[in-house]
Amino acid sequence: MPSDTSASGTLPTTGYRDLLRNREFAGLYAGFTLTVAASTLSGFALGTLVDHQTRSPFLTAVSMYGATFATVLGALTLMSVADGNRPRRTLVALQCLSLVGVAAQAVPGLPLAARFGLLLVLGFFQSLGTGTRMGLLAEVVPTSAYALARSLMNITSGGTAVLGYAVGAVLLRYLSPYGVFVAATALTGAGSVIVAVTVRERSIRLTRRPGLRQTWTTNTALFSRSGQRALLLNLWVPNGLIVGCEALFISYAPDHAGAFLAAGSAGMLLGDLTVGRLLTAGQRRRCAFALRLLLALPYLLFALHPPVPAATAAVFIASAGFAATLPLQEQLLESTPDPVRGQVQGVESAGRMTWQGVGAAIAGGLAQWLTLGTAITAVAAISVAVTVLSRPFVVRARAVRVETVDT
Repeated sequence: MPSDTSASGTLPTTGYRDLLRNREFAGLYAGFTLTVAASTLSGFALGTLVDHQTRSPFLTAVSMYGATFATVLGALTLMSVADGNRPRRTLVALQCLSLVGVAAQAVPGLPLAARFGLLLVLGFFQSLGTGTRMGLLAEVVPTSAYALARSLMNITSGGTAVLGYAVGAVLLRYLSPYGVFVAATALTGAGSVIVAVTVRERSIRLTRRPGLRQTWTTNTALFSRSGQRALLLNLWVPNGLIVGCEALFISYAPDHAGAFLAAGSAGMLLGDLTVGRLLTAGQRRRCAFALRLLLALPYLLFALHPPVPAATAAVFIASAGFAATLPLQEQLLESTPDPVRGQVQGVESAGRMTWQGVGAAIAGGLAQWLTLGTAITAVAAISVAVTVLSRPFVVRARAVRVETVDT
């Protein structure tokens, strides 16, 4: 493992201000923030557009999170590019491709089939970009500050999503969804420029050329470890199912969906701030199971069709449970050797995002046959069951390093 300093020679990091004094981290952080803002606006705009055109809970849910289905393709095929020898150039190129995809959504009259096709393309490149960004993150901050850096990025993601959903709701009162897509395009472009001018190029880890064979070799090593499979399962499935609940908000309460989504993002922000900033690594691991339960249990209230204030409070409280990802991500990082950090973190992120799409599809499918409140409750109950049944495997998980196999 690398020493407790970043590759740029910064001193050990103790707080968020220390992190932001690192120019490269600040660039990655700003680019990430703008990317999240763009994704929030475009997702909200597309979900609203599809809901108006189809009135289908299933298609609306899938339109908001459909890009996540394609992230698994990136994880299974070309994720090893995240550990290539020019990660900055790779990240900028991938963000430029995403820029083109977001801009295409702003074209009026584009058929829904084409819009869903664009979602898949964007999801594929987003998964590769995430792996590359997380690989760079592990290079530019000290090892001991990795959880703090992820916490700050998660907090910012939640805060940006709160603002994005609020701004999106306001913009849609005055603009068409196509105008909101234009705003998302501008944010995506700004994020690409910031990364290009702040992050320096590095020759990071791989000695072999990245590609399909290298990706499969590392993935095989990763999934052969039972402990890491258990960590990945708990990073992916409970979270994805609860995102499925969130995907029904537009159909459940069209006039209050923005408030529900903002409350969820605010709860996630609070959870990440508390768990990432105030707890030690040992304390984070001890509370991980309780946090995964917290993530789902408040959604059982939807079986009673609560009034809007109570439902909003339940969503806010539940979303603090998303902070359970931090201790699990720390364990996964500890078990990963330096040469494949970007790919393994990219696989983790891609799987988590893919399960968001799976969760949205499950929730949307149930909502075609059940009432929306009952569908939300059912999906939350499945999340609780997965968390409880998989706990023994997580407890037995030990840090086992993934070995890089020469090909």
